[in-house]
This record gives sequence, structure tokens and C-alpha cells, in this order.
Amino acid sequence: MAYTTINKSSDFFNTITYSGNGSNPRTLTGVGFQPDWVWQKNRTDSNGHTLADAVRGANKTLSSDGNSAEVTDKDDGHLDAFTSDGFTVGAGSSSDARVNDGSHTYVAWNWKANGSSTTTNNDGATTSYISHNSTAQFSIIKYTGTGSNTNIGHGLNGTPDCFITKGYSGATDWHLWNNSFSANQRIKLNSTGGVSTNTSIFPTLPDATKIYLGSGGDVNQSGIYYICYAWKNVAGYSKFGSYVGNNNANGSFIYTGFKPSFVVIKKTNDANDWFIQDNKRLGYNPSNSYLEANTNLAEQTETDIDILSNGFKCRSTGGGHNNGNYIYMAFGQSIVGSNNIPATAR
Repeated sequence: MAYTTINKSSDFFNTITYSGNGSNPRTLTGVGFQPDWVWQKNRTDSNGHTLADAVRGANKTLSSDGNSAEVTDKDDGHLDAFTSDGFTVGAGSSSDARVNDGSHTYVAWNWKANGSSTTTNNDGATTSYISHNSTAQFSIIKYTGTGSNTNIGHGLNGTPDCFITKGYSGATDWHLWNNSFSANQRIKLNSTGGVSTNTSIFPTLPDATKIYLGSGGDVNQSGIYYICYAWKNVAGYSKFGSYVGNNNANGSFIYTGFKPSFVVIKKTNDANDWFIQDNKRLGYNPSNSYLEANTNLAEQTETDIDILSNGFKCRSTGGGHNNGNYIYMAFGQSIVGSNNIPATAR
């Protein structure tokens, strides 16, 4: 049985859902903490994802389904402020469709780092500025590209298991590294493509203090500002890894050691979408609502996985989950924490 030092996972990650009401501004509550990274999506319409973090600051939007630079005060809705129990959203110049339209429903995934005050980190050859949560092992990292091979400190207490890097002052793709990848390998969050090799992206494996960057413009263009989200596995709370599907309705079981509250799955040996599922949107095993990180599509329903008390299990032969090689990221509720609260299947 898995134990964890995190008694209440929702102190560090939590999902909220809400119905838009068109008010401007509007403060959403119920997160349970002041979030430092908020990822929002319109569930009922084809509007892009909205990602904001405390290190770059409120009103500054990135989209996982595109490669554009950040936009300030986005004209179709944006996050205005981080509050003690959630965040405030506001309409842009044209609409509030992305965040608070009265005819739409929304989801927001929220992570806690260490606020907007960053720590200067000189572990790497290039200085980085970090908001790090040592309990949840999550870092938000800001750095400036140099144009030549370099490395940056990540602030985690050990080698990262996953990190995602995006240039926010220029148009760059989102590049993700997972602990099942070798050096030079990466996969793009804003693409259907599988894992690929590029010596100019991540030329060396990360270590206990540093992330290594090549000269590629998507991760290290001279003068471009970048944001990086990095995690290390925490027993009973977060897990990043890989699995092989068996192309069977009695599919592969992926043990996480906790009941997943949030799961992202991506096929790595072929083209497919990035599937996002959570425990707050409607759904019951094996039918669960999903969104796609790489598209602006509205929410859809599938019968591909069961969310269980200690992991998830594939329940179809679909290529998106169980017919090839996959990576995943998951956050959730411990089976038994030191507060002895059990978790059950969905």
C-alpha cells in the first residue's frame, strides 16, 4: 500500500469547473489555495486553452494548442489576477468566450508553486528564476535564451521526471521531456506528432540540479524569454512515466499509487492527440469526458480508461490510449496518507 507525505493533495493541485455568466470581471473560488499555474479550457465550444502563471504574471496568456508568443489582455478572455482561493477572469476587447461566456461551461486545473516571488538560481551556466514548491516538487522556471548550448538550474530536490519548455516572448513550440526519454528526445505538446530526436533541443539528460538545453530556437534562442514547468515524482501524489498498450479491451493497467485526479496521456510512437481527463468533470468508469491539449476542440466523451483507486486501466483498443507506446502525467489522491483517508475507484 502506498503512503505519502502529502495528506491533502488538493492543497497543491485542484480542479474546478464552473458555468460562465458573462460578468466582467469575475472571481472564481474553491481552488483551496492561491494557484501559481492555472490552465483553463472552454468545455462547450472550440476556444483555445488559456495558460497563466504567477512568474510571468496575470493577464499574460499562452495556449497549449498553438506556438504563439504570450498575449497580454487577450481579446477573447484572460486571467486577470491570482487570488487566495482561486483567480479573477476578465473579458477582452471582443468577448469572454475563453473564460466566462454566459452560454458555456469551463474547467480550470490549478497547481501551487511558491508564489510570484522568484528565487535566483545559479546552479546552471545560465541564471534561472524559480518559484518552487518543495513538498509537491513543482518548479516554474524563467530563463533567457543564449543561442548556444547551456544549462539552467531547476530547483527540484532531485532529477526531474518531466518538464515542459515554451518561449513566451517569441513564437516557439512547446517541448516536453519525460523520464522514459533519452537525451536528444522530446515531444511537442502542441502537436499530434510522436517522440522525435533533435540534438539541438535537450542534448543531455537532466540531473539533480540542472536541465540541459541545446541551441535550438524553440528552447534557447538568443534574447527570447522562456518559461519551463518541471516536476519530480512524489509518492502518492504525482507520477510521470510510460507504458505499452496491449490493444485489448482488458487493457494495460498503469499503477500510480494514488487515485488520479488529473491524467494526460500521449502516444509516442505515432501521431495522436494529447488526452486530458480529471475527476471533476462528469463521467463514470469507463466513460469519462476528455479534452485535447493540442487542439481547441470542445469536450468529448470516451470509454477508453477506468480511473481506479491506485492508477488507471485501459478499456479499449483505441490508438489514443492502448495500441502503442505512451507517456503519461498524473496527479491525485493518495490511497492512504498519514491522515489515513482511503481512496476509492471512480
